[in-house]
Amino acid sequence: MATETTIEDYLKAVWNAGEWSDAPVTVSALSARLGLSPSSVSEIVRKLTARGLLTHERYGSVDLTDAGRTIALATVRKHRLIETFLVDYLGYEWDEVHDEAEVLEHAVSDEFVERLATRLGEPTHDPHGDPIPAADGSLPAEEQTDLASVAEGERVRVARVSDDDPELLRHLRDVGIDIGAVVEVVARRSVAGTVDLSIAGTLLTLGLPAARVILTEPAA
Repeated sequence: MATETTIEDYLKAVWNAGEWSDAPVTVSALSARLGLSPSSVSEIVRKLTARGLLTHERYGSVDLTDAGRTIALATVRKHRLIETFLVDYLGYEWDEVHDEAEVLEHAVSDEFVERLATRLGEPTHDPHGDPIPAADGSLPAEEQTDLASVAEGERVRVARVSDDDPELLRHLRDVGIDIGAVVEVVARRSVAGTVDLSIAGTLLTLGLPAARVILTEPAA
């Protein structure tokens, strides 16, 4: 029998995978995201499908049901509020909070989370720019473009950065790429797999894989 922690982790992983890619969420993609064997993931997916939390056709994509989506969004809300608390109140850096929140999200009650949200001022985004689901599961409507797709000469504001790689987060902060930073795309070099950027008059080169996990909005 899957534990409550396992259920929340799997449902959140399905939700997170769909946030960053339009590709179907498969058992192999989930196993890579969770760091588990495909056979183990397949068995849990089967159990969660039987419980009405996922849908999964053999060799097809894995999707959340309405019930599964409710649990996933509640878990995401806990995770991102805890990350915000760790940064705002305990002095953590944005590359240090993900693993802490992974543990704490399963240990706190719903009432604790709502009191935390109130104390934090009902934030809509966490330190990485990830939207925080409201208590009713709603999310802000956002139109964002990954930095690798921004046209040369355009100026954009960094709105969101994936928190999957702490080392990348540390590097981005070191070179001045933080939430709210205004970046101009100087040149995109597809053959070299890089993009040249200007930030506050400083030129730097970033690999396209890193640029794809930075979401932007038009600069004011």
